[in-house]
Amino acid sequence: MKALITGGAGYIGSTIATACLEAGVETVILDDLSTGRRDFGKDRNLYVGDIADAELLTRICADHPDIDVVVHCAARIVVPESVADPLGYYDTNVGKTIILLRNLREAGISRIVFSSSAAVYFGEGGEGVDENAPLAPSSPYAMTKAMVESVLSDAALAGDLRAIALRYFNPIGADPRLRTGLQNPTPSHALGKIMQARAAGEPFTITGTDWATRDGSGLRDYIHVWDLALAHVAAVQRFDEVATVSDPYQVLNIGTGDGVTVRELVAAFERVTQHPLPVVEVERRPGDQAGAFAIVDRAAAALDWKAQRSVDDGVRDALAWAEKLKTLDAS
Repeated sequence: MKALITGGAGYIGSTIATACLEAGVETVILDDLSTGRRDFGKDRNLYVGDIADAELLTRICADHPDIDVVVHCAARIVVPESVADPLGYYDTNVGKTIILLRNLREAGISRIVFSSSAAVYFGEGGEGVDENAPLAPSSPYAMTKAMVESVLSDAALAGDLRAIALRYFNPIGADPRLRTGLQNPTPSHALGKIMQARAAGEPFTITGTDWATRDGSGLRDYIHVWDLALAHVAAVQRFDEVATVSDPYQVLNIGTGDGVTVRELVAAFERVTQHPLPVVEVERRPGDQAGAFAIVDRAAAALDWKAQRSVDDGVRDALAWAEKLKTLDAS
């Protein structure tokens, strides 16, 4: 098989590409390198450009007429940035995706695996959510993911394509062999903030300690990025079994099936580093939510897949990758 991976030079896309190659799925990478790294596309048929560039897609399809499936990871993903620039986010994540899908239809490519997000869910209570849970996107970024899901669903029902939307929960870690990882040295997620606090010799701030969770702190489902990548491999390899002609659109949660509180994430960091991490506690911020974790029964049944790696594994690999990234950026 051969997969075109949009955004394949980014954190998640490059890890998916590695997992595909290990599984015998050839890759083609399309990335504008606005956030991705050129070295992540090395020896992976990298094409640099915009997903809405029809001429570039025509060239890719001419060079690789045997593309079987598109894994669509390309997107802008920073929540505060989406609040400040909603038009830019809707244009890039929704508008350009629609153009991409039209061009793929013209090229005769109809299988789409879409990188969606658990951010589409209402995460107030800290409980598990399945694919039928209420949707309540709380940012323009999250809304773009929900909108693209609607586009894919409608297009699938019209016979234009078949699609599997994978709703990611919270990826952490790196390729366990450190071939790729998070390209941003100062990520804004909780583990990134913990790592930055440790590096600066400052306490880590826990925002909100009165949530309806087991210890009062917020809760997330932290999935190792390699497990996430293996879910994509399974979706690619089992695509025709999952998104059938008679039922052409499917949504699957991709998480561990278990919630981890902020306090528990701090404890995992302390276990891995074998050093205590000072913390301070402050009030909730406007817009904060308790969070949610994935109910993953549907993905387990459809893909014969489940997450295997622990939060400690994710912390350990994230720390190792951060050290390697320093050497890559210095060279």
